[in-house]
Amino acid sequence: MRKTLLLSEIFPPVKGGSGRWFWEVYTRLPAENIVVAAGQTESAYNFDTTSPLKTYRLPLSSHSWGLKSKSGLLYYWRVYREVRRLIKNEKIEILHCGRCLPEGFIGYLIKKLHGIPYICYIHGEDVETAATSRELTWIVNKALNGATKLICNSQNSARILLDKWDSPPSKTFVINPGVDALQFSPATPDENIKATLNWENRNVILTVGRLQERKGHDMLMKALPAIVDKFPLTLYAIIGNGEQKEHLKKLVETLSMEKHVMFMDEINDQQMIQCYQQCDVFVLPNRTVDNDIEGFGIVLVEAQACGKPVIAGNSGGTSETMKINESGFIVDCNTPNELVKKISYLFSYPDKANEMGKLGRAHVESTLDWKQLIILIKQHFN
Repeated sequence: MRKTLLLSEIFPPVKGGSGRWFWEVYTRLPAENIVVAAGQTESAYNFDTTSPLKTYRLPLSSHSWGLKSKSGLLYYWRVYREVRRLIKNEKIEILHCGRCLPEGFIGYLIKKLHGIPYICYIHGEDVETAATSRELTWIVNKALNGATKLICNSQNSARILLDKWDSPPSKTFVINPGVDALQFSPATPDENIKATLNWENRNVILTVGRLQERKGHDMLMKALPAIVDKFPLTLYAIIGNGEQKEHLKKLVETLSMEKHVMFMDEINDQQMIQCYQQCDVFVLPNRTVDNDIEGFGIVLVEAQACGKPVIAGNSGGTSETMKINESGFIVDCNTPNELVKKISYLFSYPDKANEMGKLGRAHVESTLDWKQLIILIKQHFN
C-alpha cells in the first residue's frame, strides 16, 4: 500500500458517521502507511495520544469554502501550505480526501501543483448541497474531475454523481460504511442497565444523530402524542447534539411531552451501544430539506447489528442500510402519520419486532461487517 495521507476535518473525537467511517477504515490498514490530517477540536490531544494512527491537527474549519471572498482564499492557501508540508515531510504518495469540499479541492490543488494523486469520498449531501451554488459547483467539479477514484457511501450517492455531475462510471465506486459486529451486538434486556439510563418499564424509541433539520427529530416528536395515547409508557431517547437542540426542547414543551422525551448528548461509546441494545425500536426520521439528504445512515446499521428493528425516512441512501419490510421500514417522514403507524405496529407485536431484529443482525453480519468490507477497501487502495 502506498504511503497515504487522509485529509478530513471530521475525525474522532468529533462525533459523526463519516468520522467513524474513516476511523474504522484506516485503523484496519497498515499503520506505517497511514498519516491523518484532521480538524482541530477540543480533547483531540488526549484522543491522539491513544490512537494507533499518526495524526496531525490542522485548521480545517471555515465559514467560507468559496473562492470569491478573501477569507475563502486565505483558508485554501493556509490549508494547502500545511498539507504540502506534510506530504513532503511524511513522503506521502497519495492523498485521500474526506469530502469533495473543502478537502477534495485541496487534493485538486496538490495534484495540479505537485503531481500527487488523490481519491475523494462522496457522502451524497455534500454534492447535493454544493449544487445549489454556482461558485461551489465550479469548485466541486474541479475536485471530482481531478480525482483518481470517487468512493461513494451508497448507490444513491453514486447515482447523484453519475446523473447530475457526469462522473465517469470507471472511477465511481460504492463502499458502504460498515460496523464492527462483535462490538455492536445484541444483548438481552437488562433492567439494571435500563435503570441506569432511566429507561425502566418504558417502551423506548431511540434516535442517534446530529440535531439538525433533515434528521427529522421534530417529526417524531409530533408523532409522540398519538403513540403515547396508545402506549403511555413510551419514551423517545435522543443521542446527539446540534443547532436544533433549543428548537426541539421548545417543541417538546409545546406538545406537553416532557415526560416522554430524553436528550442524552453526554454519553460515551459504551453507553451508546447499551442504548442500542436496550431500546425497543430505532428510528432515523430523516427527510430531504432543500438539497440536504441523508447519504447512507450508519446508525441504522449499528442498530440492526444490535438486533433492533429500524425505521427510516425515504431520503437519500437509507433504504440501502436494511432489508426493507424484513429488518426495517422506509416511510415518508414529511408528516408524522407513517411514523405513528409503524412504531405502534412494532410496539403492538413484539414478536414481530424481535423477528425483524434477528433478520437485521443477520443482514449486517453477511454484508456490512467490517470483516467483509475491509477486503473490498484494500482492493481499491492498493
